[in-house]
Amino acid sequence: MKQTANAIEHPSKIQTMTMVALMTAVTCVLAPFSIPIGPVPISFTNLAIYLSLYLLGWKMGTASCLLYILIGMVGMPVFSGFSGGIGKLLGPTGGYIIGFIPMAIIGGILIEKFKNRWFQFGALVIGTAACYLLGTAWFCVVMDSTVGAALGLCVIPFIPADIVKIIMALVLGPVLKRRLKQAGIDVCNHNAV
Repeated sequence: MKQTANAIEHPSKIQTMTMVALMTAVTCVLAPFSIPIGPVPISFTNLAIYLSLYLLGWKMGTASCLLYILIGMVGMPVFSGFSGGIGKLLGPTGGYIIGFIPMAIIGGILIEKFKNRWFQFGALVIGTAACYLLGTAWFCVVMDSTVGAALGLCVIPFIPADIVKIIMALVLGPVLKRRLKQAGIDVCNHNAV
């Protein structure tokens, strides 16, 4: 019993690497499925990243996000619409993909800091807003668009779906984390959930 408690308190490097790889794989599987509604499709990428923040903590959740982006950069079809390659990052939606990094960092740090669900909701909203900001700025540069037009195309239509994904993560994240903890797996070892 003491060995199990010790494993929970101090996750092994192998356990941590396995969970990061698993959440990267989950992101790679969910992200290509998207609902095309314009130049920026609704994807499930941010839901997978939100969940990885709960399960891995902000550092390893961000590492998982970076791995996902690197896998897509080398050409694997893991971005929305089963696309990949450096061209996708340089295209109009590339800023939103890169924006997942500050979303993971900001959202993850705040999730770990606050136990209250309303604060965690706000944390994910703030992280998502950072993603919107970076993505919209990039879209404006690449497409020579005004901010108003970019917001109308790339942000406003996505707010309802992103709120639903945040709520899903708020519900599923703590449940999955508890189940993993009961199984002796606790990679991030924080008390926010």
